[in-house]
Order: sequence, then C-alpha cells, then structure tokens
Amino acid sequence: QVQLVESGGGLVQAGGSLRLSCAASGRTFSMMAWFRQAPGKGREFVAAINWSGGSTYYADSVQGRFTISKDNAKNTVYLQMNSLKREDTAVYFCAARSTVTLGSVRSLGFYGYWGQGTQVTVSS
Repeated sequence: QVQLVESGGGLVQAGGSLRLSCAASGRTFSMMAWFRQAPGKGREFVAAINWSGGSTYYADSVQGRFTISKDNAKNTVYLQMNSLKREDTAVYFCAARSTVTLGSVRSLGFYGYWGQGTQVTVSS
C-alpha cells in the first residue's frame, strides 16, 4: 500500500521559514513533487525532484526561496521554504510518480500518488 505522509506545516510570520517533509512508503518512485492549493484556487506546482538523478524543478514564484531535497535512506522528500510571503499560504501536497516516462513534471496528471496535505499559513 502506497502512502505519502506530509508533516511540518504550521503558522509562520512573513519572512520566516518552514520545512515540510513527505515520508513515502509502499514502493519506489521516479519523481516526487510538491503542489499547493490556496483557498478558492486550483492546485499548482511548486517543486519536483528526480529520485535517482536528483534534478530539481521549481515554479517561478518560489525559485530562489524554496529548496526541494531528498533523503534516499529515509525515503523522504523535503521542502525548505524561506522568505515566506502571505501568498505562500496554502495546503501543500506531496505527489509521486512510480514509473519513468515523458511528460511535464509540473502537471497534476503526471503524478499518480498524493498525500493528504499539510496547511501552511503565513501571517503578516
């Protein structure tokens, strides 16, 4: 049974930092990513990482502020979020794809597995 369990969300002041974790179990994955969904908006891509090669991808809105990383031994992916802004407030979801394929890592449909989400709230 595949499970993606996010943790690390919370309330932080603008300019602060948080680190999200996503612990994966049940199978190996080729790509893992973070998406977010703000109230009243669609789910949007944040960052992705290739599990074997380590290549990373970022949305323009978080480039330079967020860092995605992984710990192969723990089967865990992280999202370090610095210089947080109010507009980063959202539910953050971990996503994973098990097979290697062509396609856009920024697309929702690229991923077959999803976590339950963790709330990040940035106050002014």
